[in-house]
Amino acid sequence: MNWFKRLSWTALTVSLAASLAACGSSDSKSGASASPASGSGKVKITLLNSKGEIQTQLEDAAKSFHEDNPDITLEIQLVPAGSSPFEKASTLYASGNPPTMIMLDTGDVAKFKDRILDLTDEKWNKDAIANALDLTSFDGKNYAFPLAVEGYGFIYNKAVVDKAVGGTFDPSTITTTTALEELFKKVEASGKKALIISPMDWSLGAHYLPLAYAGQSKDTAQVNKFVASLKAGSVDLSANKVFNGLMDTFDVMMKYNMDKASPLSTTYEKGPEVLGKGQVGLWFMGNWAWPQLSGFDTANKQYGFLPVPVSNNPDDYGNTQISAAVSKRIVVDKQKSTPEQQAAAKKFLDWIVYQQKGQDFLVNKANIVPAFKNITLPAPDPLGKSIQDYLAKGKVQPSMSDLPADHWAKVGASMQKYLSKAGDRATLAKEIQDYWKTVK
Repeated sequence: MNWFKRLSWTALTVSLAASLAACGSSDSKSGASASPASGSGKVKITLLNSKGEIQTQLEDAAKSFHEDNPDITLEIQLVPAGSSPFEKASTLYASGNPPTMIMLDTGDVAKFKDRILDLTDEKWNKDAIANALDLTSFDGKNYAFPLAVEGYGFIYNKAVVDKAVGGTFDPSTITTTTALEELFKKVEASGKKALIISPMDWSLGAHYLPLAYAGQSKDTAQVNKFVASLKAGSVDLSANKVFNGLMDTFDVMMKYNMDKASPLSTTYEKGPEVLGKGQVGLWFMGNWAWPQLSGFDTANKQYGFLPVPVSNNPDDYGNTQISAAVSKRIVVDKQKSTPEQQAAAKKFLDWIVYQQKGQDFLVNKANIVPAFKNITLPAPDPLGKSIQDYLAKGKVQPSMSDLPADHWAKVGASMQKYLSKAGDRATLAKEIQDYWKTVK
């Protein structure tokens, strides 16, 4: 869920150390091997950050952590714009100077399994929300700290839809494709545009289409079996109920898209602008968009999520669930970091989960929806609150966080072709199936 971050955020180019003067160290800033002289009692650790939008907040958290733990200095490094955390971490390992901690996308954890610590015995494992550790556990051992939950669906502007329905909009009434279209019609009748579709390949290929995979079953094992069948070439998507239902909804979206005359020309930046200014009622996107969205709405700031329906049966799985999952994980290096550095890294992770200042950083400063049951701070933004509400009600469909790295680009291009009417549904289904046959 974070590929787009590298495209839409301007990364800082210089990593700043937190309270370096306090430890009096002039060691290299590059990796885990940089630490004060043995026996000094002081430890320097590093964290490679792949969420560029929280770089400043992480640096402030590092300072706060150092205040609580004067013998530990934490430096925050940044994955450069245009690079993936996997690429940057791989480069640092190749140079023999990896960070103590690495913030990875969920699907990359397995690739580093032999280089990172088994974190199964850490206390926070027992406080993690349901399914938070599933995709980073191998042979009964968990290798990653679940940092952030992100979710997506239709973001609605409450002021716009309230006006459209002539009262207070009840999101629980949108449980079918037909109900969604009726809402679109009401928004248009009120003088606003119903919807904007952001046509980026990551949005269509990493977020929208995967709803067809995840929506196959509530049982994760069945979803995995479906994906395995796609790889084996034994799935006929053109006859698949969930895929066709999802694309039926997409057809409705295309019909009411404010930019349907030129659907591929729309930029990401236009979405938060037209939604925030109340020019459009809904936008298919995730809670990561809040910083931009809030910048265009200085008065209302009332938003929420609607699920993406896949049928006209309100009871069908997916019609009342938004897609959400842990999108970012922190792992701890075991190849180059010292036992003291590993212990310090574990202390930082505990600090985030169990200390008030750590929780405040996570929720209030970094605007992150936590993956831990013991953290009860309400999200400070409406999109985070909406996700927390769906989580509390058990109305969450696990996002496909471990798709192949090229999925969103390859399949996203096929979705773009469909959006621009350069290919029909049969062509789309075939191209998706052909893609999966190439995945090893």
